[in-house]
Amino acid sequence: MTTALTKTPRRLRTRVAVFACLALVAMALDQASKALALLKLGGGRRVEIIPGLLSLRLLRNPGASLGLGSRATWVISLLAICACLAFIILLLRTGSMAWTLALAFAFAGAAGNLIDRVAYARGFLDGAVVDFLDYGWSVGNIADIYLALAAVAVIVMIIFGPRFSAAAPASDREAQERGAQQ
Repeated sequence: MTTALTKTPRRLRTRVAVFACLALVAMALDQASKALALLKLGGGRRVEIIPGLLSLRLLRNPGASLGLGSRATWVISLLAICACLAFIILLLRTGSMAWTLALAFAFAGAAGNLIDRVAYARGFLDGAVVDFLDYGWSVGNIADIYLALAAVAVIVMIIFGPRFSAAAPASDREAQERGAQQ
């Protein structure tokens, strides 16, 4: 007989597997795109994709979004490490596959940029992120897109659902307990 308790570990294993697979594939795509940008966009080369809206241009960003905090890169790196750990903890606490997907994208974005900060560091976590997607007002990368998608998904799920927690509401648990006792 399968009970809710025996299904929970299986569901957790499934969510962890989905999280890990999605995060690894997303991080691989991010790192591959950055390697290609480093290879093809050196020397100030600019490639117009959509004139006036999107071009490719290599930039090394030591800061966060829009270059903020460029003198405290190690702080941004430590925050990224904390964020990655928080995403893993949240994964273990959610019962929702939709939340799992959003957390995987958030993890991939934070970890993708953190990899750059470690790989291109001159000192303690002070490397620069490889940015190459020039929107005219900002230059970013694929990891930044993952972070933005995750943020939008989280906002939508907070407003419209699904619930973050896998725990049944108290009234459902009480009804299940009464049914088990009878």
